[in-house]
Amino acid sequence: MTNTTETSFAPVSFTPGAIKELTKLKDQQEIAENFGLRVGVEGGGCAGMNYVLGFDQKKEGDQEFIIDGIKVYMHKAHQMYLLGMQIDWQDGLNARGFTFNNPNAASSCGCGTSFSV
Repeated sequence: MTNTTETSFAPVSFTPGAIKELTKLKDQQEIAENFGLRVGVEGGGCAGMNYVLGFDQKKEGDQEFIIDGIKVYMHKAHQMYLLGMQIDWQDGLNARGFTFNNPNAASSCGCGTSFSV
């Protein structure tokens, strides 16, 4: 596959809570070794773009990063939207799930999974 550069500079980061939850999900779902965590964006949502977060195989145009022991795949074109973003895991009474703290987002929707730049 072309464009499979491995680099030590990771465009996103994870909180310890997110690392713990991602590791737990990977173990529970018995994710194969050739899969990594896809972090990206796609058009849609109430604010214009949705975050993508899920286990997937490497695709054409992806870059691979190892972030806190987690193999991450991100398409090169998505990095400009996600550079500096921190992914967290919330497990409280009012919120449960992954949250995205993106310094590039000009606005986001109430659900926190959609943003605009």
